[in-house]
Amino acid sequence: MYHSHWGLDETPFRSQLDPRFFYQSPTHEEALARLHFLVDYRRRLGLLIGSQGSGKSLLLEVFAGELRGRGLPVAKVNLMGLDRVEMLWLVAGEFGLNPSCELALASLCRMVTDRITEYRYQQIDTVLLFDDADRASEEVLTHVARLVQFDPSPDSRLTIVLAGCEERIRRLGDTLLERAELRIDVQPWEPADTESYLKASLARAGRQAPVFLDPAIERLHQLGEGIPRRINQLADLALLAGAGRKLEKIDADTVESVYHELGVIEV
Repeated sequence: MYHSHWGLDETPFRSQLDPRFFYQSPTHEEALARLHFLVDYRRRLGLLIGSQGSGKSLLLEVFAGELRGRGLPVAKVNLMGLDRVEMLWLVAGEFGLNPSCELALASLCRMVTDRITEYRYQQIDTVLLFDDADRASEEVLTHVARLVQFDPSPDSRLTIVLAGCEERIRRLGDTLLERAELRIDVQPWEPADTESYLKASLARAGRQAPVFLDPAIERLHQLGEGIPRRINQLADLALLAGAGRKLEKIDADTVESVYHELGVIEV
């Protein structure tokens, strides 16, 4: 809707988990390096922790893509709302096993662990990425804990990453929290990160000239609290409002108005 007004080839601020639009800020670059450390040094369990909207899910998507690019088997599953059978069925499917929908829990579990064992014999690192682990049911977390404890031999090549929000991370339970070998915190952006992200996103969408005035960038960062998803929402709404008002640049008042008028809420 606002593309022609701002001279854009595409939407610069997207909400989808598209690795092409991953902005590697310092905090995300560090988190990605630590995720690779877990696999490269064959650590069994890591925690990826950050506030809601901090970019954990996109980080896992980018990480999974990089691992698959190295030829490693990766299962990336969002645990929210799943039961035990659904979780194992999705993991089996990610490993290319094509399980039957009627397969019982025990058979699914055996299918998954047999494939993990097969990869170990082939000396292939295997990675399980569980997003929204803090929103998983107790029964699902129990099965995740069993996978963490599966094959404790020194030759094991299984790495599991659990992603969740700081305020709910205790829901994982003592068994998982005590076995975590590395905690990876995704911190909010600094003001310079927000400014760089806005410029990079607009440039990728075809706009080289500045759109946001400096006070607008500062206010956008403040209202978004350095959280990428909130900053993304505000920036997109500001472009829409600015185009509607036929502005040449986005000012701080425009950012303020869309924050209050267009339904951006804190989560």
